[in-house]
Amino acid sequence: MSLGPYASFIVTSYAAAAVVIAILIGWVVLDHRSLTARLREFDRSGVTRRSGRSAVDS
Repeated sequence: MSLGPYASFIVTSYAAAAVVIAILIGWVVLDHRSLTARLREFDRSGVTRRSGRSAVDS
C-alpha cells in the first residue's frame, strides 16, 4: 500500500489525532475517578443531594 508523496504527513496526522484522543480519554477517566471519590466523601460526611429530596420535604 502506497500513500504517495504525502505519506509522512498522513501518518503524522493520524498519529497526532490518536495521541489527542488518547489524552482526552485519559483526562475523562481521571476526572471521573476524582469526582466519584469526591461524591463518596460527601456521602460519608452526610451531605445529601437536593434531587434526593421530595417536594414535601421542604
